[in-house]
Amino acid sequence: MCPLCNGFDANRTFHCPTCSEVMVDSGRLMDYFDDYSAYLEIDGMKKVDGFPDDTSSHQCPHVLTCPTCGSEITQMISEFYIP
Repeated sequence: MCPLCNGFDANRTFHCPTCSEVMVDSGRLMDYFDDYSAYLEIDGMKKVDGFPDDTSSHQCPHVLTCPTCGSEITQMISEFYIP
């Protein structure tokens, strides 16, 4: 379970590598693939998100955007593993 997707870590902050301002979590990377990707199974989408080991390493790629300079990065978020 991703702590950002599930609201467990709402106070976590990330700083922009360009200007050091606090970045905004814009959601999971795979939600941007097309109009319906947000409604598809997460583990299925991880197979095509461009990160070959995010399923096995229990990582959730999130898009972070800087409201100040407009920089955008993908940050891997460690998921809670529940077998």
